[in-house]
Amino acid sequence: MNLRDLEYLVALADAGHFGLAAKSCGVSQPTLSAQLRKLEASLGVELVERGTRPLLLTDAGSQVVQRARNILAEAEAIENISRDGIDPASGRLSLGFFPSLGPYLLPHVIPVIRDRYPRLRLQLVEEKTETLLGQLRDGDLDAAVLAQPVDDRGFQSVALFDEEFLLAVPSEHELEHSERVEQSALLGRRILLLDDGHCFRDQALAVCHQSGANEAEFRASSLETLRSMVAARSGITLLPRLAVSAPVPDNPDITLLPFVDPVPFRRIALFWRDSSAVRGFMREFADVLRPGSDTYEVPGVTRVGDRTAPRS
Repeated sequence: MNLRDLEYLVALADAGHFGLAAKSCGVSQPTLSAQLRKLEASLGVELVERGTRPLLLTDAGSQVVQRARNILAEAEAIENISRDGIDPASGRLSLGFFPSLGPYLLPHVIPVIRDRYPRLRLQLVEEKTETLLGQLRDGDLDAAVLAQPVDDRGFQSVALFDEEFLLAVPSEHELEHSERVEQSALLGRRILLLDDGHCFRDQALAVCHQSGANEAEFRASSLETLRSMVAARSGITLLPRLAVSAPVPDNPDITLLPFVDPVPFRRIALFWRDSSAVRGFMREFADVLRPGSDTYEVPGVTRVGDRTAPRS
């Protein structure tokens, strides 16, 4: 018994006629009939009631066909896995993003990915950084887009871009009409930040510590909550450039102020396991995530070259 014999039997069950089944399998009717008789002989049981119109399967034949369908489906799945290993660009890729980046980067890169890799089956996961790192280590993710630095032991990485931070203030704020602000302008001010576990909270806290700002008591669960709090004149905050760039709509109640040099920013990188089966594809795939004339362009999001992520 082999897979081809099972294909003949399933085709016969579907067509209900030897001639039609043979045609669908691309063989002659005598060939198909002879192979089915060999299958019956090897199993020691009749599978088909010959001479009936339409053709009928025996009880044993019906049970074998049911299982043959499952076997053929599993064999096809194995072939697909092999093809994916040979050509990762036509396989499935599970990719993680953290919440303060994913919703704002994906509208820019998804059209590029679909255009460049039309057969790639992309599965997107949005979680906090520590969760993504755990899923990446456990093999639940193929790759993750994270902000450096992270504990990168066991990972390879490629730096993608630097994303500047902007100061968001409410309308009629004393800094509203500034063209650019010094980080020193944050001295003594209370800054609205995200809740624990968000990597952007840590990045914004670093700016606060450097500039002498303090953390406000309120902690937001998302950047959209921070934006709403600023619009409601409940404080000021830092926002990453992608989170305030098109297609994100402008908020007339918020003024966005760039910083003078040195501009605070975060470096975004693509991470994957050293042992990953798609490791050879990752450096190529990283190009669609980088800003550029053939991908996407956002002011304040600057492309960087390949480099190893620093250890935390």
